[in-house]
Amino acid sequence: MTSKEKATEEPVEKEQEEEQEIQDLEEDAVVEEEKELDPLEELQQQLEKKDQELAEQKGDFLREKADLENFRKRLVKDKEDAVQFANQRLLKELIQVNDNLDRALDASNTSLETFKEGVEMIQKQFATFLKNQKVEAIEALGKPFDPNLHEVMTQQESADHDENTVIQEYSKGYTLNGRILQSAKVVIAKKPAKKKKKAEESAKEEK
Repeated sequence: MTSKEKATEEPVEKEQEEEQEIQDLEEDAVVEEEKELDPLEELQQQLEKKDQELAEQKGDFLREKADLENFRKRLVKDKEDAVQFANQRLLKELIQVNDNLDRALDASNTSLETFKEGVEMIQKQFATFLKNQKVEAIEALGKPFDPNLHEVMTQQESADHDENTVIQEYSKGYTLNGRILQSAKVVIAKKPAKKKKKAEESAKEEK
C-alpha cells in the first residue's frame, strides 16, 4: 500500500470509529432511559396486577355473599315449613280417631251395649296413639302425694288411708318422654278428727 492510499484510509476509519462511538453513546443513553423507566413500569404493572386480584376477590366475595343469602333464605323457609307442618303426622292420626267417633255417633239403631263397645274401641285406639307419641299416664291412686306429679284439689278425711295418700283423681296426669305434660288433679287423705273431740262436741250438743 502506498503512502497516499494509507493516508486516505486513515480519515475514513477515523470517521467510522467516531460514528460508532456516537451510535454507542446513543444506545447507552436509550438503555439508561429505559433503566430509569423500568421501575415505574414495574410499579404500574404491580398496581394493575393488584387491581385485577382485588377485582377477582371482590367477585368471589359477592358470589359467596349471594350464596350465603340464598342459604339463609332456605333456612328461614325450612323453619317456617317445619313450624307449619310439624304436627302433620300427629294430626293425621287424630283425624282417624275423630272419624271413628263420627261413625259411632252417626250409627242408627245402635243399642247402648253396642255403642259402649264402639266407644271402648275408640278409647283403645286413642290410648295406642298416646303410647306411640311417648305419652304415658301417671299412676296416682293409692300413691303418696308428690308435688312434682300431682296437683291437690282438696283433702278428705280417711281412716283407711295414710295421710297424704291419693284417694281420688279428678283428672289423669301425663308425661311426655318422662317430662310432665299435665299434672294429675287429685284428692288426698288426711287424718280424721279425734274421737275425743267428737265426743266433746256431742256432749255439748246434748246440753
